[in-house]
Amino acid sequence: MENRKFDVITDSGCDMPASYYNDNAVACVKLGFTMNNVNYEGEGGEKITEKEFYEKLRGGAMPTTYQVTSEMAKQHILKSLQKDRDVLVIAFSSGLSGTAGSFVVAARELAKEYPDRKILVVDSLCASMGEGLLLDYVIKKADGGATIEETAQYAEELKLHICHHFTVDNLFHLKRGGRVSGATALVGSILKIKPIMHVDDNGKLVAIGKAMGRKKSLHTLVENLFDSLDIDENDPIFISHGDCIDDVEYVKSLILKRLPNVRIEVNYVGAVIGTHSGCGTLAIFNKGKKR
Repeated sequence: MENRKFDVITDSGCDMPASYYNDNAVACVKLGFTMNNVNYEGEGGEKITEKEFYEKLRGGAMPTTYQVTSEMAKQHILKSLQKDRDVLVIAFSSGLSGTAGSFVVAARELAKEYPDRKILVVDSLCASMGEGLLLDYVIKKADGGATIEETAQYAEELKLHICHHFTVDNLFHLKRGGRVSGATALVGSILKIKPIMHVDDNGKLVAIGKAMGRKKSLHTLVENLFDSLDIDENDPIFISHGDCIDDVEYVKSLILKRLPNVRIEVNYVGAVIGTHSGCGTLAIFNKGKKR
């Protein structure tokens, strides 16, 4: 961190643990959601653990989410500018949220007030710990002494090599968010068909296959991981989940059989993304040849 020449800001769409931001001196702007008439997270909302969130979701709660606004983004960027620090933002995919656009608006407005400072915004085109994985590579690049321009260019070149492989256990939340049709959700639930999905080059969520049953869907994710993999011994694999840690351990065991020394980082799918994917979501992220 002592070699870092600028500040890094991200948003909670990257689903990294709170300790990560503290350990790596990264500012995180929180997206928020409303559930049972209570505002959570965001700026000034109530706090809730991921475990509590998924318990409420299983109990029938139907939350709605909201993005980072330009005013929220400005407040965080301003803290760095007032310390004479340039700012690099790694933002949640514009294909899934208006958050990246809010950062761009904030950066444009603040650039007029601070013409001597640099504010660069990278639309990650990534989601959940895919955004987190991109952020992790960016932090290492920045801590190696790269300039803000070099680091932003690195992020732009790398982001479409961050592969997202995921499945959900229940299609209801994808249907509610308009990601799949009602007929698809009904037939899939009856036949126990699990969608295999990824985030495409436009940063959007798309189905790329299906599997019969949960275990088959997990095996398919792992096969897709190895089909796309392009890593060396220092590159990690990230896994995020919608409160299904037993499935995470099973997937980890499949990966470690073939890559016994790889570093695997695990965290929850946060509440904002979990609102749209539901309990039982499992996602794997890696650097790959292409998405």
